[in-house]
Amino acid sequence: MPATAAPCPWCLSTPQYREYHDREWGVPVRDDRVLFEFLILEGAQAGLSWRTILERREGYRKAFADFDPQKVARYTDAKLEKLLQDPGIIRNRLKVWSARANAQAFLAVQKEFGSFAAYQWGIVGGKPLVNRWKSIKEVPARTEVSDAFSKDLQRRGFKFVGSTIIYAHMQATGMVNDHLVSCPRHKQVGR
Repeated sequence: MPATAAPCPWCLSTPQYREYHDREWGVPVRDDRVLFEFLILEGAQAGLSWRTILERREGYRKAFADFDPQKVARYTDAKLEKLLQDPGIIRNRLKVWSARANAQAFLAVQKEFGSFAAYQWGIVGGKPLVNRWKSIKEVPARTEVSDAFSKDLQRRGFKFVGSTIIYAHMQATGMVNDHLVSCPRHKQVGR
């Protein structure tokens, strides 16, 4: 690796962050369960750091049936109320209740498009958008594409899917490659 190759600076604060960066962030995901997981986690992150969510990821997996949208769509009001007592997740009422609404909307998208992945990847023509950022300061918080994706999700009944949240979802699931060009992962996820 050349001396100038360095990972994206945002991932250097903890080993868990670095592992997430090196193994997951920006890798194209076409598995519906994983896409549902990231929609729930990105929504939970609203107003918080991604580190906070990563530290609770196992709690979320447990609370939300390993991100099985069919199971989460059937959660009762009583089940959602019980989750508000779970210290393994962010206990924000609107975020917890949005998981059920999002699961129901997710299933409707699957029915319409055959898979959520087909719908999501159709937004970017089936392949990742590749950026060539040199500095973290260049990376946007939202784009016209995330604006349109967000609006369509909202129209379909999804909650906690504002443009900034959806751009983070696009980055996480590899719809957009926002690794800095100096980061070895930029080329690796582009393969």
